Amino acid sequence: MALLVATALVVTSPAWAAGEDKIAVVYPDVGEPYRAIFEKIVEGIEGRAGSRVVKYAVKPGADIAELKTALRRQDARVVIALGRQGMKAVTPDRGMAIVVGGVVTVPESEARGLSVLSLSPDPSLLFARMKALMPAAKRVFVVYDPRNNAWLMRLAKEAARAKGLELVAYEAQDLRGAMQQYQAVFAAADSRTDALWLPQDAATVEERSVLPVVLQESWSRGLAVFSSSLGHVRRGVLFALYPDNVELGKSLAGLALGILASGNHGGHDMAPLRDVRIAVNLRTAQHLGLDLSRQQQGFDLAFPEP
Repeated sequence: MALLVATALVVTSPAWAAGEDKIAVVYPDVGEPYRAIFEKIVEGIEGRAGSRVVKYAVKPGADIAELKTALRRQDARVVIALGRQGMKAVTPDRGMAIVVGGVVTVPESEARGLSVLSLSPDPSLLFARMKALMPAAKRVFVVYDPRNNAWLMRLAKEAARAKGLELVAYEAQDLRGAMQQYQAVFAAADSRTDALWLPQDAATVEERSVLPVVLQESWSRGLAVFSSSLGHVRRGVLFALYPDNVELGKSLAGLALGILASGNHGGHDMAPLRDVRIAVNLRTAQHLGLDLSRQQQGFDLAFPEP
């Protein structure tokens, strides 16, 4: 292991096969619990791309110019940048493609020329699981900030239509607006045929003030709520999809290998997460009158924990 920038950038270089194009992985050198998450993603990348991979663990304050020099020295054709810190550490260079993972969203102004695999679960997978648990469901309500999730809502509308659902989407850009929109949701929703989706959205699913009110209201009304965030299940959401980090790494490596094979370095926009696991809250399911006995084998996590 060679230290390029003391306390700032650590590079691990395996022995490559001759003539292989290299894939650089740039990821944050951070503490737990995030360290373990990034390590699992990198494990998946290495499992798929093998000896092509060279890893760069970037500490806060790393010398970006030094990293750029190191990437050129390794002649990396594709860079997989993980997390916001990894993405900011990498600047586009001629002849080098960038794949981004480990982020929820990237502003359109920053996403040009990048292939981004979001941490937001694919709405089609969410809706499929919701329909399996609630076959009578007809509508899905969601409150979202268009600055962050307009791209996801475009996918969600198509996914809902394909599943025979109506997506009722309300826009909000701050906490006050979000609370007003949730009031509209609760006034309109029918717990027998409707459900509420909580996307990963800092403005509309703020965890200290908005989420407790949403969970309390939905519980009292018997309205099913499902989420794109694992932590919400422990707090009372019916179910959530969350990343399978090793499989996510394999998918990121697949994108990188596809770019190497095709030579196409152009951006491919934002893509949702399809490498997912599922968590369920059994107490909430019981409260909603749902019988999960037949489906319990398909859950990766269940709360409350025994």
